[in-house]
Amino acid sequence: MSKNNWKKNMINSKSRDYDFDTISGEKNESLYYPNENSNDFNDEINYPGEFPYTRGIHSNMYRGKLWTMRQFSGFGSPEDTNKRYKFLLENGQTGLSVAFDMPTLMGYDPDHELSDGEVGHCGVSISNLEDMDKLFEGIDLSKVSVSMTINGPAVIIFAFYVALAIKRNIDISKINGTLQNDILKEYIAQKEWIYPPKESVKLIVDMIEYCTNNMPKYNTISVSGYHIREAGSTAVQELAFTLSNGFAYLDACIERGLSVDDVAPRLSFFFNSHSDFFEEICKYRAARRIWAKRLKNYYKAKNEKSLKLRFHTQTAGFSLTAQQPEINIARTGFQALAAVLGGTQSLHTNSMDETLALPSEKAAEIALRTQQILAYETGVANVADPLGGSYYVEELTNQIEKKSNIYFNKIKNIGGVIPGIESGFFQREIADSASIYNNKIESKDRFIVGVNKFIKENEKIDIPILEISDKVQHKQIKNLDSLKKKRNTKLVEKKLQKITESAKTKENLMPLIIDAALEYATLGEIVDSMKSVFGEWQEKAII
Repeated sequence: MSKNNWKKNMINSKSRDYDFDTISGEKNESLYYPNENSNDFNDEINYPGEFPYTRGIHSNMYRGKLWTMRQFSGFGSPEDTNKRYKFLLENGQTGLSVAFDMPTLMGYDPDHELSDGEVGHCGVSISNLEDMDKLFEGIDLSKVSVSMTINGPAVIIFAFYVALAIKRNIDISKINGTLQNDILKEYIAQKEWIYPPKESVKLIVDMIEYCTNNMPKYNTISVSGYHIREAGSTAVQELAFTLSNGFAYLDACIERGLSVDDVAPRLSFFFNSHSDFFEEICKYRAARRIWAKRLKNYYKAKNEKSLKLRFHTQTAGFSLTAQQPEINIARTGFQALAAVLGGTQSLHTNSMDETLALPSEKAAEIALRTQQILAYETGVANVADPLGGSYYVEELTNQIEKKSNIYFNKIKNIGGVIPGIESGFFQREIADSASIYNNKIESKDRFIVGVNKFIKENEKIDIPILEISDKVQHKQIKNLDSLKKKRNTKLVEKKLQKITESAKTKENLMPLIIDAALEYATLGEIVDSMKSVFGEWQEKAII
């Protein structure tokens, strides 16, 4: 690599069309770096857009294109969430991110007994193609990038999305977006699973194989460290466990016969941005470096895109406080800044009220405006990796990489990710870290403003709270009953039976699930058609 290569990439890259100078008129160069002949020059850190991408995956980073502002949103009925999406798009959001309610996340229809009281409460209720159509009414799927946060029944929700595109005569090969589809982190941290690990990974590979052949622009999986961190892990554990999951998915795809260069460019990652400002920045830099080295040296990837770790970031929900909720706006701003300085490709900023309820429209707007202030007022997007070369940042990046490699060796020695899940290795590591963190807060070795420092006595919460009416559940059940009466029941049963029969084989189930979705089979029905073959996962007690 060389300065000439970097300059060549700069010439070929786009640049935003407004002033990059400081407020005082000082000229900002697109990148700052040491002289190539100096002792400070280090091939691992000196040019963004070049291996191992420590300073970013693009040569000019946000100077060419800002990160995608993708606010996570979903509540109530599909119609309720559709209105919120249109509001956010009208106010400058550049991508959609769907939050689903708990019944949907667990694979239950709204009329299931376990759905009672939960329909629409922590996200939007989606159980069939008709719901998906209402969710995106008036929104062009060919023009908007949509991320969907769903895991256990991810292939089914994705099938509804593909079926909707087919129904609207949209060329699915041109659709871009992201499906979280990361079941391994569910067993490790978030605990929203349906089937056992091996069967679940098989379904994920089915979806990846389908997209490789039919939807080359779609990001097939977003390997998520966010929930690992929310469960109480350290930054190093979040990084090491997340990348280990990513490697496990690659291994499963290669075993299926897919090429690493067919799969890796369509994988993305999802990280948390917590409150330790510099640690978070260095975590992202280390993540890019580790991924690039492993893909090049171990997996022998030839496509440069395979080496570039792309990631979405969400500010830390765990760090938000119910006490003095307005100060969560400041917390979120600092965490968002860390994500941007760390080189994220897209960002969600949490709303101040998320510890109390789903975000109100006003709180969601403030969260979006926080990103827009970062992008357009602060100047942080004018220079690629402005912290690169900092003694502290580079040393902390090195330490995070070193400690992550220690975890990779531990995971290898216990047989890999799935054996680690089955033995409780990951769960114990996270539980121990969470306990240490909480003990520090209780002993006041670590301060949380409003919780154990600068406490406001007799505080009254005076912000609007979004409430979900019980009418949403009644409405969704009524709509589901109506759907079942007007669809071709015999044809649906035939499609479901085909899924069950094929689940006993190695056949790719994705086309069959899409076929069932097109005939308005429901989420719960499709889940059950495979559950009869795969069974359900029961976690063992972790001692």
